[in-house]
Amino acid sequence: MPKIEEVLQRLKQNVSVAVHSTRGLVGKVGEAAADKERERQETFQKRQEEGKTKPGDTYVPLRRKPGLRPLPSQELGLSVQLTFWDILHRLGRGLALSQRGASRGLAEHWGSLKYCQALSATTGTRLELSEEGKRIAMYYKALQSEELGHAFALAISEAILTRRYPNHSISIVRADTALRAGWTLTGRDKEKTQTVGYQYRPQFFAEVWKPGESSRVFPIACKGNHSDQQKACEQLASAAVHVDGVHIGAWNQTPALLFSTEISLSDPLTVHVLHADGPGGWLHIPDCTPAADIGLPAGNRNPAIGILKPAEGKEPDTAEPGCQVNPDDYSWFQRILARVGAAGLTAFAGDGESTAALLTKRQGSDFFQSFAHAASGSVQDAHYTLLGEKFEGTDHVFRLNGERVQAFSGVAKDILDAVVTRKEEERYADVAAYRQQVHAWRTKSHGTFWDRKWDGVVSISRDGTVLAMRQIPPFRDE
Repeated sequence: MPKIEEVLQRLKQNVSVAVHSTRGLVGKVGEAAADKERERQETFQKRQEEGKTKPGDTYVPLRRKPGLRPLPSQELGLSVQLTFWDILHRLGRGLALSQRGASRGLAEHWGSLKYCQALSATTGTRLELSEEGKRIAMYYKALQSEELGHAFALAISEAILTRRYPNHSISIVRADTALRAGWTLTGRDKEKTQTVGYQYRPQFFAEVWKPGESSRVFPIACKGNHSDQQKACEQLASAAVHVDGVHIGAWNQTPALLFSTEISLSDPLTVHVLHADGPGGWLHIPDCTPAADIGLPAGNRNPAIGILKPAEGKEPDTAEPGCQVNPDDYSWFQRILARVGAAGLTAFAGDGESTAALLTKRQGSDFFQSFAHAASGSVQDAHYTLLGEKFEGTDHVFRLNGERVQAFSGVAKDILDAVVTRKEEERYADVAAYRQQVHAWRTKSHGTFWDRKWDGVVSISRDGTVLAMRQIPPFRDE
């Protein structure tokens, strides 16, 4: 069993994550989609023969994102350089609004840290499952593949979009949380409005933005598996259904990113990725719109349900299932993405009160107002200077290989100050100031480092968040 210091040092090691994105992959995904569609049709016909369908029901094929293609070679090549600690940082940020536990800070920390020893680097610095990772897979295979699939997809999405838009900020937000600001997604949302009635949606949105300007949104669908490339092709075919559940702008013009992370029990980890291009995804706002308008209230908006499909020939326009952000909703949806992005940041810092103030009831504000863990009640609970920058957030103590370690997740103090809500001080979130601070922060040093003064491994992201871990000296008897 490795010593804790060895584990921490290994977490900051640069590794190559294999990326597979080729024309051949596009063809295999198309074949997998056709196979799945045949299976669905056969199942429907069987149910119809058994009298298990309603009179008049007809088979409707799933709608999949058209025009999938490989990534341009200059964007990532055959691999991308990351540190394992960066991957866990992305996972923690992705979990921040997931509502996966009443003890929020503890839930997000544990969601990341349980994978501290799950991966190891080969002699060629390729990532693969460690012996511990294989043991985890024996019992929690579905959870491991889902969470690591999200983590690698978010890290690579940020790398792709940062290269495409080097002068912009990139925010990753949970898609369901953003959409619930206007749409009732399921009957469990306990709203009187009509539900979307469609189960397929991307897991995340990536917003590319500058303060006061139009932003662009990329739906992201990401999955993971412990099988092989064939399974990855099936997952990408499924991901094509999920990303097509949301259109930003006109029919079939929204770009998208699709991922399947193959976590083999015997070979190096490989991320299979495709993308769809298109002129849409832009949230156009009127010229000369003040940057402060991003902080206007979310309001009670209920956009129309369905995606407008233009007529072909003499056929009338039709409404396909899903969610569509139309031009009249662009400014509103940009405000929603900004608020959800800020909420994810305050949740990562353990501040439930500020998170709740940024969300509507349908988005889960009640969850963040109750069941607060003792360590997540105040952003003042933990504050450290890491690599010369001041951060505030929340921390927890865990056992790793029998030794005590401290995990800290937080946000740069100047960014967090803009979005902290304190009713007793009549202090409310300033989303516009938050966007300005985050955009300015992107030029600072980011990545994974060893902080000698703090004596631990530290990952600082472009959005001003930090994930850090260090060993706690053992107790000594007086």
